[in-house]
Amino acid sequence: MIRFVDLFAGVGGIRKGLMLALEKHGIESRCVFSSEIDKKAQGTYSLNYGEIPEGDIRLVETLPEHDILLAGFPCQAFSYAGKQKGFADTRGTLFFEIERLLSKVKNKPKLMLLENVRGFTTHDGGRTYATVLQRLETLGYSVEALLLNSSNFNVPQNRVRIYLVCTLGRIPILSIQSDLGASDSHSFKRDLLQTDLFRDSLTRKCVKDILEAKVPDRYWCSNAFVSQLTRVLKGKSFDELHGVRLIDHRGGNSIHSWDLGIKGHCSEEERALMDAIIGNRRKKHFGVEQDGKELTVEQIETFWLKPRLQPLLDSLVSKGYLRVISEKYNPTCGNMSFEVFKFLDPNSISITVVTSDAHRLGVVQHGKPRRITPRECARLQGFPDDFILHPNDAWAYRQLGNSVSVPVIAAIFEDLIAHSNTPFSQRKKIKHLVFDPTRNSPVFAA
Repeated sequence: MIRFVDLFAGVGGIRKGLMLALEKHGIESRCVFSSEIDKKAQGTYSLNYGEIPEGDIRLVETLPEHDILLAGFPCQAFSYAGKQKGFADTRGTLFFEIERLLSKVKNKPKLMLLENVRGFTTHDGGRTYATVLQRLETLGYSVEALLLNSSNFNVPQNRVRIYLVCTLGRIPILSIQSDLGASDSHSFKRDLLQTDLFRDSLTRKCVKDILEAKVPDRYWCSNAFVSQLTRVLKGKSFDELHGVRLIDHRGGNSIHSWDLGIKGHCSEEERALMDAIIGNRRKKHFGVEQDGKELTVEQIETFWLKPRLQPLLDSLVSKGYLRVISEKYNPTCGNMSFEVFKFLDPNSISITVVTSDAHRLGVVQHGKPRRITPRECARLQGFPDDFILHPNDAWAYRQLGNSVSVPVIAAIFEDLIAHSNTPFSQRKKIKHLVFDPTRNSPVFAA
Protein backbone atom coordinates (compact mmCIF):
# COMPACT_ATOMS: atom_id res chain seq x y z
CA MET A 1 0.00 0.00 0.00
CA ILE A 2 1.44 3.36 -1.08
CA ARG A 3 0.49 6.21 1.24
CA PHE A 4 0.69 9.73 -0.15
CA VAL A 5 -0.11 13.32 0.75
CA ASP A 6 -1.38 15.92 -1.70
CA LEU A 7 -0.37 19.50 -0.85
CA PHE A 8 -1.49 22.62 -2.74
CA ALA A 9 -3.78 20.08 -4.33
CA GLY A 10 -5.98 22.27 -6.55
CA VAL A 11 -8.58 19.94 -8.04
CA GLY A 12 -6.26 16.94 -7.66
CA GLY A 13 -4.52 16.75 -11.03
CA ILE A 14 -1.20 15.48 -9.65
CA ARG A 15 -3.07 12.96 -7.53
CA LYS A 16 -4.97 11.75 -10.60
CA GLY A 17 -1.73 11.20 -12.53
CA LEU A 18 -0.19 9.25 -9.65
CA MET A 19 -3.29 7.11 -9.19
CA LEU A 20 -3.50 6.28 -12.91
CA ALA A 21 0.12 5.09 -12.91
CA LEU A 22 -0.34 3.04 -9.74
CA GLU A 23 -3.59 1.49 -10.92
CA LYS A 24 -1.96 0.47 -14.19
CA HIS A 25 0.54 -1.57 -12.20
CA GLY A 26 -1.98 -2.93 -9.72
CA ILE A 27 -0.45 -0.97 -6.84
CA GLU A 28 -2.88 -0.02 -4.10
CA SER A 29 -2.69 3.49 -2.71
CA ARG A 30 -4.31 5.70 -0.11
CA CYS A 31 -4.24 9.46 0.29
CA VAL A 32 -3.60 10.08 3.99
CA PHE A 33 -3.71 13.88 3.84
CA SER A 34 -4.62 16.61 1.38
CA SER A 35 -4.52 20.39 1.60
CA GLU A 36 -5.98 23.14 -0.59
CA ILE A 37 -6.92 26.63 0.57
CA ASP A 38 -9.36 27.53 -2.22
CA LYS A 39 -12.92 26.61 -1.26
CA LYS A 40 -14.12 26.18 -4.85
CA ALA A 41 -11.23 23.85 -5.66
CA GLN A 42 -11.96 21.94 -2.45
CA GLY A 43 -15.46 21.37 -3.78
CA THR A 44 -14.25 19.93 -7.08
CA TYR A 45 -11.68 17.80 -5.25
CA SER A 46 -14.43 16.43 -3.01
CA LEU A 47 -16.62 15.57 -6.00
CA ASN A 48 -13.86 13.39 -7.41
CA TYR A 49 -12.16 11.91 -4.36
CA GLY A 50 -14.83 11.94 -1.68
CA GLU A 51 -12.80 14.02 0.74
CA ILE A 52 -12.49 17.71 1.48
CA PRO A 53 -8.86 18.85 1.72
CA GLU A 54 -7.65 20.75 4.74
CA GLY A 55 -7.41 24.52 4.22
CA ASP A 56 -4.49 26.86 4.84
CA ILE A 57 -1.29 24.80 4.95
CA ARG A 58 0.26 27.35 7.28
CA LEU A 59 -2.14 26.13 9.95
CA VAL A 60 -1.18 22.47 9.52
CA GLU A 61 1.05 21.29 12.35
CA THR A 62 2.11 17.82 11.24
CA LEU A 63 1.67 15.33 8.41
CA PRO A 64 0.83 11.64 8.87
CA GLU A 65 3.43 9.06 7.86
CA HIS A 66 3.52 8.69 4.08
CA ASP A 67 5.61 7.31 1.21
CA ILE A 68 5.07 9.97 -1.47
CA LEU A 69 4.55 13.71 -1.19
CA LEU A 70 2.88 15.59 -4.03
CA ALA A 71 2.94 19.38 -4.22
CA GLY A 72 2.15 21.83 -6.98
CA PHE A 73 3.18 24.73 -4.78
CA PRO A 74 1.84 28.12 -5.90
CA CYS A 75 3.41 29.36 -9.07
CA GLN A 76 2.06 32.91 -9.43
CA ALA A 77 5.12 34.44 -7.81
CA PHE A 78 7.48 32.73 -10.27
CA SER A 79 5.45 32.99 -13.48
CA TYR A 80 6.63 35.04 -16.44
CA ALA A 81 3.10 36.43 -16.47
CA GLY A 82 3.30 37.54 -12.82
CA LYS A 83 5.33 40.15 -11.02
CA GLN A 84 8.08 37.64 -10.20
CA LYS A 85 8.41 38.67 -6.57
CA GLY A 86 9.49 35.14 -5.66
CA PHE A 87 10.31 34.63 -2.03
CA ALA A 88 9.54 38.27 -1.31
CA ASP A 89 5.93 37.33 -2.04
CA THR A 90 3.90 35.38 0.52
CA ARG A 91 2.77 32.92 -2.14
CA GLY A 92 6.37 32.26 -3.09
CA THR A 93 7.45 31.46 0.42
CA LEU A 94 4.84 28.71 0.68
CA PHE A 95 7.55 26.32 -0.47
CA PHE A 96 9.02 26.69 2.98
CA GLU A 97 5.80 25.24 4.43
CA ILE A 98 6.74 21.99 2.74
CA GLU A 99 10.17 22.19 4.35
CA ARG A 100 8.64 22.97 7.76
CA LEU A 101 6.29 20.00 7.64
CA LEU A 102 8.96 17.59 6.37
CA SER A 103 11.28 18.57 9.21
CA LYS A 104 8.61 17.37 11.66
CA VAL A 105 7.99 13.98 10.05
CA LYS A 106 9.81 11.16 11.84
CA ASN A 107 10.18 9.12 8.66
CA LYS A 108 10.40 11.40 5.66
CA PRO A 109 8.64 10.34 2.45
CA LYS A 110 10.88 8.32 0.16
CA LEU A 111 9.69 10.19 -2.92
CA MET A 112 8.41 13.67 -3.70
CA LEU A 113 7.13 15.24 -6.89
CA LEU A 114 7.03 19.03 -6.94
CA GLU A 115 5.61 20.97 -9.89
CA ASN A 116 5.93 24.60 -10.90
CA VAL A 117 6.06 26.96 -13.87
CA ARG A 118 9.10 27.22 -16.09
CA GLY A 119 9.85 30.74 -14.82
CA PHE A 120 10.61 29.28 -11.41
CA THR A 121 14.04 28.19 -12.67
CA THR A 122 15.16 31.66 -13.75
CA HIS A 123 13.52 33.88 -11.16
CA ASP A 124 15.94 36.28 -9.46
CA GLY A 125 18.79 35.13 -11.67
CA GLY A 126 18.30 31.50 -10.63
CA ARG A 127 18.80 32.21 -6.91
CA THR A 128 15.25 31.22 -6.00
CA TYR A 129 15.64 27.87 -7.72
CA ALA A 130 19.08 27.29 -6.21
CA THR A 131 17.67 28.01 -2.75
CA VAL A 132 14.94 25.41 -3.17
CA LEU A 133 17.41 22.77 -4.36
CA GLN A 134 19.71 23.54 -1.43
CA ARG A 135 16.86 23.16 1.05
CA LEU A 136 15.81 19.86 -0.47
CA GLU A 137 19.36 18.54 -0.32
CA THR A 138 19.62 19.59 3.32
CA LEU A 139 16.54 17.48 3.98
CA GLY A 140 18.34 14.48 2.47
CA TYR A 141 16.86 14.44 -1.03
CA SER A 142 18.55 14.00 -4.39
CA VAL A 143 16.72 15.95 -7.06
CA GLU A 144 16.23 15.34 -10.77
CA ALA A 145 14.73 18.39 -12.48
CA LEU A 146 12.65 17.80 -15.61
CA LEU A 147 11.47 20.54 -17.95
CA LEU A 148 8.71 18.87 -19.93
CA ASN A 149 6.22 20.00 -22.54
CA SER A 150 2.75 18.47 -22.28
CA SER A 151 2.57 18.23 -26.09
CA ASN A 152 5.15 15.40 -25.92
CA PHE A 153 2.75 13.33 -23.81
CA ASN A 154 -0.21 13.07 -26.14
CA VAL A 155 -1.74 16.24 -24.71
CA PRO A 156 -2.60 18.83 -27.40
CA GLN A 157 -1.26 21.79 -25.46
CA ASN A 158 2.03 23.71 -25.52
CA ARG A 159 2.67 23.69 -21.77
CA VAL A 160 6.19 23.66 -20.36
CA ARG A 161 6.49 23.02 -16.64
CA ILE A 162 9.27 22.00 -14.29
CA TYR A 163 8.94 18.80 -12.28
CA LEU A 164 11.30 18.12 -9.38
CA VAL A 165 11.64 14.40 -8.73
CA CYS A 166 13.09 14.04 -5.23
CA THR A 167 14.20 10.71 -3.76
CA LEU A 168 15.42 10.26 -0.20
CA GLY A 169 19.03 9.15 0.15
CA ARG A 170 19.55 8.10 -3.46
CA ILE A 171 19.61 9.58 -6.95
CA PRO A 172 16.40 9.14 -8.94
CA ILE A 173 16.67 6.69 -11.83
CA LEU A 174 14.74 7.97 -14.84
CA SER A 175 14.58 7.47 -18.58
CA ILE A 176 12.60 10.64 -19.18
CA GLN A 177 14.77 13.62 -19.97
CA SER A 178 14.00 17.31 -20.17
CA ASP A 179 12.45 18.25 -23.49
CA LEU A 180 10.94 21.64 -24.25
CA GLY A 181 9.07 20.25 -27.25
CA ALA A 182 7.70 22.41 -30.04
CA SER A 183 8.02 26.13 -29.35
CA ASP A 184 4.59 26.92 -30.80
CA SER A 185 1.73 25.47 -32.83
CA HIS A 186 3.51 26.19 -36.12
CA SER A 187 6.60 24.23 -35.05
CA PHE A 188 4.38 21.39 -33.87
CA LYS A 189 2.68 21.15 -37.27
CA ARG A 190 6.04 21.25 -39.04
CA ASP A 191 7.30 18.40 -36.84
CA LEU A 192 4.18 16.37 -37.61
CA LEU A 193 4.72 16.78 -41.33
CA GLN A 194 8.30 15.57 -40.96
CA THR A 195 7.29 12.44 -39.06
CA ASP A 196 8.33 9.43 -41.12
CA LEU A 197 6.88 5.96 -41.44
CA PHE A 198 9.25 4.56 -38.81
CA ARG A 199 7.70 6.75 -36.13
CA ASP A 200 4.04 6.05 -36.72
CA SER A 201 3.75 4.71 -33.16
CA LEU A 202 4.38 8.21 -31.82
CA THR A 203 0.78 9.33 -31.85
CA ARG A 204 0.28 13.02 -31.18
CA LYS A 205 -3.09 14.45 -30.31
CA CYS A 206 -4.20 17.67 -31.95
CA VAL A 207 -6.93 20.08 -30.92
CA LYS A 208 -9.41 18.42 -33.26
CA ASP A 209 -9.04 15.19 -31.27
CA ILE A 210 -10.45 16.72 -28.07
CA LEU A 211 -13.47 18.55 -29.52
CA GLU A 212 -16.96 17.53 -28.51
CA ALA A 213 -19.23 16.56 -31.37
CA LYS A 214 -22.11 18.69 -30.13
CA VAL A 215 -22.03 21.57 -27.66
CA PRO A 216 -24.75 23.75 -26.10
CA ASP A 217 -25.65 27.01 -27.79
CA ARG A 218 -24.02 29.15 -25.09
CA TYR A 219 -20.55 28.24 -26.37
CA TRP A 220 -21.16 29.50 -29.89
CA CYS A 221 -20.03 33.07 -30.53
CA SER A 222 -22.69 35.78 -30.39
CA ASN A 223 -24.30 37.06 -33.56
CA ALA A 224 -22.69 40.46 -33.03
CA PHE A 225 -19.20 38.98 -32.73
CA VAL A 226 -19.78 36.72 -35.74
CA SER A 227 -20.83 39.77 -37.75
CA GLN A 228 -17.64 41.58 -36.74
CA LEU A 229 -15.52 38.60 -37.75
CA THR A 230 -17.41 38.29 -41.03
CA ARG A 231 -16.61 41.90 -41.86
CA VAL A 232 -12.91 41.33 -41.20
CA LEU A 233 -12.80 38.15 -43.30
CA LYS A 234 -14.51 39.86 -46.26
CA GLY A 235 -16.42 36.80 -47.37
CA LYS A 236 -13.70 34.23 -46.66
CA SER A 237 -14.41 31.06 -44.68
CA PHE A 238 -14.23 31.15 -40.91
CA ASP A 239 -11.57 28.46 -41.28
CA GLU A 240 -9.25 31.39 -41.99
CA LEU A 241 -9.39 32.03 -38.22
CA HIS A 242 -7.37 28.89 -37.41
CA GLY A 243 -4.40 30.02 -35.33
CA VAL A 244 -5.45 33.69 -35.32
CA ARG A 245 -5.00 35.73 -32.14
CA LEU A 246 -7.24 38.65 -31.21
CA ILE A 247 -4.95 41.13 -29.55
CA ASP A 248 -4.31 44.86 -29.71
CA HIS A 249 -0.66 45.19 -28.77
CA ARG A 250 0.80 42.73 -31.29
CA GLY A 251 0.87 42.44 -35.04
CA GLY A 252 1.42 39.31 -37.09
CA ASN A 253 -1.42 36.83 -37.50
CA SER A 254 -3.78 38.92 -35.39
CA ILE A 255 -7.13 40.66 -35.44
CA HIS A 256 -7.48 43.89 -33.50
CA SER A 257 -10.33 45.81 -31.90
CA TRP A 258 -10.10 48.40 -34.69
CA ASP A 259 -10.48 45.63 -37.27
CA LEU A 260 -13.63 44.43 -35.53
CA GLY A 261 -14.93 47.96 -34.95
CA ILE A 262 -15.53 47.27 -31.25
CA LYS A 263 -15.29 50.97 -30.31
CA GLY A 264 -16.61 52.26 -33.61
CA HIS A 265 -16.11 51.54 -37.29
CA CYS A 266 -12.66 52.33 -38.70
CA SER A 267 -11.87 53.13 -42.31
CA GLU A 268 -9.27 51.10 -44.17
CA GLU A 269 -6.87 54.02 -43.77
CA GLU A 270 -7.45 54.23 -40.01
CA ARG A 271 -6.89 50.50 -39.65
CA ALA A 272 -3.69 50.72 -41.69
CA LEU A 273 -2.42 53.54 -39.48
CA MET A 274 -3.16 51.58 -36.31
CA ASP A 275 -1.33 48.54 -37.75
CA ALA A 276 1.63 50.75 -38.64
CA ILE A 277 1.81 52.18 -35.12
CA ILE A 278 1.63 48.68 -33.61
CA GLY A 279 4.35 47.46 -35.96
CA ASN A 280 6.75 50.33 -35.36
CA ARG A 281 6.43 51.34 -31.72
CA ARG A 282 8.75 48.55 -30.55
CA LYS A 283 11.63 49.59 -32.79
CA LYS A 284 14.72 50.42 -30.78
CA HIS A 285 15.47 53.68 -32.56
CA PHE A 286 12.39 55.11 -30.82
CA GLY A 287 13.90 54.23 -27.43
CA VAL A 288 14.67 51.24 -25.27
CA GLU A 289 13.08 52.39 -22.04
CA GLN A 290 10.03 50.16 -22.48
CA ASP A 291 8.45 47.59 -24.76
CA GLY A 292 6.02 49.56 -26.90
CA LYS A 293 6.83 53.24 -26.89
CA GLU A 294 4.45 56.17 -26.99
CA LEU A 295 5.15 58.04 -30.22
CA THR A 296 5.02 61.69 -31.19
CA VAL A 297 3.54 62.90 -34.48
CA GLU A 298 7.06 63.49 -35.76
CA GLN A 299 8.04 59.90 -34.99
CA ILE A 300 4.90 58.52 -36.64
CA GLU A 301 5.65 60.60 -39.73
CA THR A 302 8.90 58.66 -40.19
CA PHE A 303 6.98 55.52 -41.16
CA TRP A 304 3.56 56.91 -42.21
CA LEU A 305 4.25 58.68 -45.47
CA LYS A 306 0.67 59.38 -46.47
CA PRO A 307 -1.19 62.71 -46.14
CA ARG A 308 -3.86 63.62 -43.54
CA LEU A 309 -2.05 62.11 -40.59
CA GLN A 310 -3.38 64.48 -37.96
CA PRO A 311 -7.08 64.05 -38.88
CA LEU A 312 -6.63 60.28 -38.77
CA LEU A 313 -4.98 60.47 -35.35
CA ASP A 314 -7.73 62.75 -34.05
CA SER A 315 -10.41 60.36 -35.29
CA LEU A 316 -8.75 57.33 -33.68
CA VAL A 317 -8.39 59.22 -30.39
CA SER A 318 -12.07 60.25 -30.46
CA LYS A 319 -13.12 56.63 -31.02
CA GLY A 320 -10.89 55.41 -28.19
CA TYR A 321 -8.39 53.34 -30.19
CA LEU A 322 -5.56 55.74 -29.39
CA ARG A 323 -4.81 57.78 -26.32
CA VAL A 324 -2.62 60.86 -26.27
CA ILE A 325 -0.57 61.91 -23.26
CA SER A 326 1.90 64.77 -23.40
CA GLU A 327 1.48 64.86 -27.18
CA LYS A 328 2.48 61.21 -27.51
CA TYR A 329 0.20 58.52 -28.99
CA ASN A 330 -0.25 54.95 -27.82
CA PRO A 331 -2.92 52.30 -28.58
CA THR A 332 -5.65 51.81 -26.01
CA CYS A 333 -5.91 48.03 -25.85
CA GLY A 334 -9.33 46.41 -25.77
CA ASN A 335 -8.32 42.77 -25.45
CA MET A 336 -10.69 41.87 -22.64
CA SER A 337 -13.69 42.82 -24.79
CA PHE A 338 -13.03 39.98 -27.25
CA GLU A 339 -15.27 36.93 -26.82
CA VAL A 340 -12.35 34.84 -28.08
CA PHE A 341 -8.73 35.92 -27.79
CA LYS A 342 -7.21 32.97 -29.69
CA PHE A 343 -8.70 30.63 -32.25
CA LEU A 344 -6.91 27.31 -31.96
CA ASP A 345 -5.68 25.48 -35.02
CA PRO A 346 -7.53 22.12 -34.99
CA ASN A 347 -4.57 20.46 -36.71
CA SER A 348 -2.05 21.56 -34.10
CA ILE A 349 -1.75 22.13 -30.36
CA SER A 350 -3.27 24.75 -28.11
CA ILE A 351 -1.35 27.60 -26.56
CA THR A 352 -0.80 27.24 -22.81
CA VAL A 353 -4.08 27.09 -20.93
CA VAL A 354 -4.08 29.72 -18.18
CA THR A 355 -6.57 30.69 -15.50
CA SER A 356 -7.30 34.17 -16.85
CA ASP A 357 -8.07 33.19 -20.45
CA ALA A 358 -9.11 29.54 -20.52
CA HIS A 359 -12.73 30.58 -21.10
CA ARG A 360 -11.79 32.63 -24.18
CA LEU A 361 -10.03 30.00 -26.24
CA GLY A 362 -11.92 29.42 -29.45
CA VAL A 363 -12.25 26.97 -32.32
CA VAL A 364 -14.01 26.91 -35.66
CA GLN A 365 -16.16 23.81 -35.89
CA HIS A 366 -18.62 22.93 -38.65
CA GLY A 367 -17.69 26.24 -40.23
CA LYS A 368 -18.75 28.32 -37.24
CA PRO A 369 -16.72 29.99 -34.44
CA ARG A 370 -17.23 29.14 -30.79
CA ARG A 371 -15.47 28.98 -27.44
CA ILE A 372 -14.11 25.69 -26.16
CA THR A 373 -16.18 23.99 -23.47
CA PRO A 374 -14.96 23.19 -19.95
CA ARG A 375 -14.79 19.50 -20.90
CA GLU A 376 -12.62 20.33 -23.90
CA CYS A 377 -10.44 22.46 -21.64
CA ALA A 378 -10.11 19.46 -19.31
CA ARG A 379 -9.09 17.32 -22.27
CA LEU A 380 -6.40 19.87 -23.15
CA GLN A 381 -5.00 19.08 -19.70
CA GLY A 382 -5.38 15.34 -20.21
CA PHE A 383 -8.07 14.76 -17.59
CA PRO A 384 -10.14 11.64 -18.28
CA ASP A 385 -13.75 12.28 -19.20
CA ASP A 386 -15.00 10.73 -15.96
CA PHE A 387 -13.32 13.51 -13.98
CA ILE A 388 -16.09 15.68 -12.53
CA LEU A 389 -15.73 19.38 -13.28
CA HIS A 390 -17.00 22.25 -11.17
CA PRO A 391 -20.66 22.78 -12.13
CA ASN A 392 -20.06 26.52 -12.67
CA ASP A 393 -18.28 27.08 -15.98
CA ALA A 394 -16.34 30.10 -14.77
CA TRP A 395 -14.81 28.18 -11.89
CA ALA A 396 -14.21 25.10 -14.03
CA TYR A 397 -12.14 27.11 -16.52
CA ARG A 398 -10.17 28.82 -13.74
CA GLN A 399 -9.38 25.55 -11.99
CA LEU A 400 -8.30 23.81 -15.18
CA GLY A 401 -6.04 26.69 -16.16
CA ASN A 402 -4.34 26.35 -12.79
CA SER A 403 -3.99 22.58 -12.96
CA VAL A 404 -1.41 20.15 -14.33
CA SER A 405 -1.42 17.96 -17.41
CA VAL A 406 -2.37 14.61 -15.95
CA PRO A 407 -0.58 12.36 -18.51
CA VAL A 408 2.75 14.05 -17.78
CA ILE A 409 2.41 13.18 -14.09
CA ALA A 410 1.37 9.63 -14.97
CA ALA A 411 4.37 9.23 -17.29
CA ILE A 412 6.82 10.39 -14.62
CA PHE A 413 5.48 7.87 -12.12
CA GLU A 414 5.37 5.15 -14.80
CA ASP A 415 9.07 5.77 -15.32
CA LEU A 416 9.82 5.75 -11.61
CA ILE A 417 8.00 2.45 -11.20
CA ALA A 418 9.70 0.93 -14.26
CA HIS A 419 13.12 1.71 -12.78
CA SER A 420 12.22 0.46 -9.29
CA ASN A 421 12.77 3.77 -7.56
CA THR A 422 11.75 3.99 -3.93
CA PRO A 423 9.09 3.38 -2.70
CA PHE A 424 8.69 0.93 -5.60
CA SER A 425 12.11 -0.72 -5.19
CA GLN A 426 10.74 -3.85 -3.55
CA ARG A 427 8.39 -4.48 -6.41
CA LYS A 428 8.96 -6.38 -9.60
CA LYS A 429 10.28 -4.11 -12.32
CA ILE A 430 7.54 -3.64 -14.90
CA LYS A 431 8.46 -2.08 -18.23
CA HIS A 432 5.33 -0.48 -19.60
CA LEU A 433 7.10 2.64 -20.79
CA VAL A 434 9.07 2.86 -24.02
CA PHE A 435 11.45 5.78 -24.41
CA ASP A 436 12.11 7.17 -27.89
CA PRO A 437 15.52 8.93 -27.94
CA THR A 438 14.70 10.69 -31.21
CA ARG A 439 12.14 12.83 -29.40
CA ASN A 440 13.33 12.60 -25.80
CA SER A 441 9.81 11.66 -24.78
CA PRO A 442 8.08 8.61 -23.31
CA VAL A 443 5.53 6.45 -25.11
CA PHE A 444 3.26 3.99 -23.36
CA ALA A 445 3.53 0.51 -24.79
CA ALA A 446 0.36 -1.14 -26.03
